[in-house]
Amino acid sequence: MKNRQLTKYALLVMLAGICGAPARAAEKPNIILVFIDDMGWGDFSCFGDKDAKTPNIDRLAGEGIRFEQFYVNSPICSPSRTAISTGQYPQRWRITSYLENRKSNTRRGMAQWLDPKAPMLARSLQQAGYATGHFGKWHMGGQRDVDDAPAITEYGFDESLTNFEGMGPKLLPLTLKPGQEEPGRIWGDAERLGEGFRWMLRSEITSGFVDEALGFIDRAVAADKPFYVNVWPDDVHSPYWPPVAKWGNGKRELYLSVLQEADSQLNKLFERVRNDKKLRDNTLIIICSDNGPEQGAGTAGPFKGYKGQLYEGGTRSSLVVWGPRFTVGHDTVNRTSVFSAIDLTPTLLAFTGTPAVPGVTYDGEPLVDTLLGKSEASRSKPIFFRRPPDRDSIYGVENLPDLAVRYGRWKFMCEYDGSNPELYDMEKDRSETTNVADENMDVVRKLRQQLIEWHESMPPDNGADFVKKQDS
Repeated sequence: MKNRQLTKYALLVMLAGICGAPARAAEKPNIILVFIDDMGWGDFSCFGDKDAKTPNIDRLAGEGIRFEQFYVNSPICSPSRTAISTGQYPQRWRITSYLENRKSNTRRGMAQWLDPKAPMLARSLQQAGYATGHFGKWHMGGQRDVDDAPAITEYGFDESLTNFEGMGPKLLPLTLKPGQEEPGRIWGDAERLGEGFRWMLRSEITSGFVDEALGFIDRAVAADKPFYVNVWPDDVHSPYWPPVAKWGNGKRELYLSVLQEADSQLNKLFERVRNDKKLRDNTLIIICSDNGPEQGAGTAGPFKGYKGQLYEGGTRSSLVVWGPRFTVGHDTVNRTSVFSAIDLTPTLLAFTGTPAVPGVTYDGEPLVDTLLGKSEASRSKPIFFRRPPDRDSIYGVENLPDLAVRYGRWKFMCEYDGSNPELYDMEKDRSETTNVADENMDVVRKLRQQLIEWHESMPPDNGADFVKKQDS
């Protein structure tokens, strides 16, 4: 299956090169990537949450495909966004935790922003004739006191609208809760990070990003251009600011109110595509989360762990793919295919017939047939993880694993030096309850060697030193 998919990828790239001029919209599929913030694997009601009500995303899943063994490549924001944007491990670009202020980034051994030379999916599609837009959270450079980062448009986007963690035009949050007559302002200092800022109720900001995306889509359609659009809402990241009329008591209720409101606000985008035959027949919508939930807010379903941890709850993401003309089956659930966010860039390049960046080796693999429901193949190589340098302890759990790998049925975790091995059989124990390392030492030796070799091949961060400083 791998060879067949690689052959198809090579053929599509060759044809794209032969054709030369950018294709017209009717010849190229549109792509919409919805990347939700801090949502757990189990939070869509179609993935099993009895408390949540997400009927609009559930409808897309019912008309498309749900994937149950999809991973993002970090349990925290900025590196996860780097991976899905480039098709490469975020460690290659020294973005291994959330980007903060300069001092904190330096202390953790990180870059201040994503290098614009990174092989961005958006830039490849832009060069192939796509209209490209980013609407929502960025968090790959330009935040706090890092005010000299590149603009989002330097990464291959024609237009952008972001929040307080990116350079360029932005929506900034007004906060209002029951009993208040006037809204408050947070992140006001972000006004200096780009002209064109607007203040908007935090509870409505997802709709602000959606409206901007819809205008962009309309302009692309009028220009007869295919489009690639990121819609990356702030939701459901804390602090939680649902509409006053839908307020809740406690962290969990507030979280659910925000999630359900996000589902409602995103539906305007879904309906625009569904109700336009040309768009419905030529658009692929992909929806997932950047990492697992905060403790006490979202749910990781049957999985152990939360945001910031390498256990399944921190890195496994619900994935919904919708595209009636492209996907096979109706209300399909893929419980078999193991792949991750780094696979999406080479997959979408192959799907759209777009040439890869010359000289670039993607860590991801093209899995077009898997994404469209024509195959249950997994990626052929392991998926490697390194914890954020500042997340050796979180939510009361001390000395968390530093490294992890998922390969076939096995999930292996250890410290930087290979000590404290944990091995889980994901076919029998997806909740990671029973460490079977002692009973499978041959597997442990093999995966430990591969994992440490990968770790040592990546640029280092200050994860080990950070722990020593904490302990001193």
